[in-house]
Amino acid sequence: MDNFIYDYFIRPIWERSGYNIVNTLAYAVVAIASIYAISRALKGRVAIDRTFIWGVMAFVLFGSTVRVVTDSIDNGKFLPISPLHELVLGSHIYDYGYLSVTPGIYFVTAALMLGTLAALHLLKRTELLAYVGLALWLPHFLLLLPFMGYAIYALPILALAAIPAYAAFRHFKDAALALVVAGQSLDGAATFFVIDVFSKVSGIQYFEQHVVGGFIGTFFGTFFAFYLLKVGIAFAAAYALQKERMDDEDRNYIALVLMIMGFAPGIRDILRMVIGA
Repeated sequence: MDNFIYDYFIRPIWERSGYNIVNTLAYAVVAIASIYAISRALKGRVAIDRTFIWGVMAFVLFGSTVRVVTDSIDNGKFLPISPLHELVLGSHIYDYGYLSVTPGIYFVTAALMLGTLAALHLLKRTELLAYVGLALWLPHFLLLLPFMGYAIYALPILALAAIPAYAAFRHFKDAALALVVAGQSLDGAATFFVIDVFSKVSGIQYFEQHVVGGFIGTFFGTFFAFYLLKVGIAFAAAYALQKERMDDEDRNYIALVLMIMGFAPGIRDILRMVIGA
C-alpha cells in the first residue's frame, strides 16, 4: 500500500510528471464529494448569487497566481531583485511542496475562502468576499510582474477565449453561463497555444499534465482539438443549465463549479507562460 500511494500520488508531485489515471480518478472523487459537501453547508446560509460568484472567482485568481509563484521559484525564474523578493525566497513558504501545488493548493485556497466567508457571514458583510480575495491576490501578482517577459503572447489566448464567451453571452443572455464558456475556453486555448505554439517560439518545452487532455492532443496531433472540444462541452453544459428546471442558486452553484474547473488551470497556464516558467 505504501508503494501504491508513493507511485501514484507522491512521486508524480515530486517528479513533476503530472497526472495518471489513478490519481485523476481519486482526485475526481474527492472533488465531487467536496463540491457536494460545500453545497450542503452553504444551502440556506449564503446566497449563491452574482456577488458570491465574483467573490469565489477572486480566490480562484489568488490560488492560480500563488501556484505560479511556486512554478517560477521552482524553475529559477523568480529572482531576488528586491528585498521583498529576497524575503519570499528566504522564507521558503512558496517552495515546491504538497500545499503549493495540485491538489494541495485547491485545499489551501478553499480553506482560506471558506474561512473568510464564515467570518464575513458572522459580520453580515459577505459582499466583501471578492475584496478580500483580490487583496490576497494583488501582492502575489505584483511579485510576478517584473518577470513577465512574454506577456504579449497572452493576447492570442485571451482572444480565443473571448470569442466563444461573447457568442455565449449573445446566445444565452446570461453572464454566468457566458463565464462557464469563458473559463473552459480559456483553459483549452491556453493548453493549445502554450504547447503547440509558444513551445516552438520560445524553445521552452511544456506538456499536458492531465490524462484526458494529453490523450486528445496526442490522438489528434494538435491541442487545437482539445480547445474545440472544451468550447463544445462548455456550450452544451451552458445549454443544459439554461433548459434544466432547477433552483436559481443550484444553477449558479453548478455554473460556478464549471467556471472554477476552467479558470483555475487556464489562469495558471497563462501566467506561467508569460513568465516562461
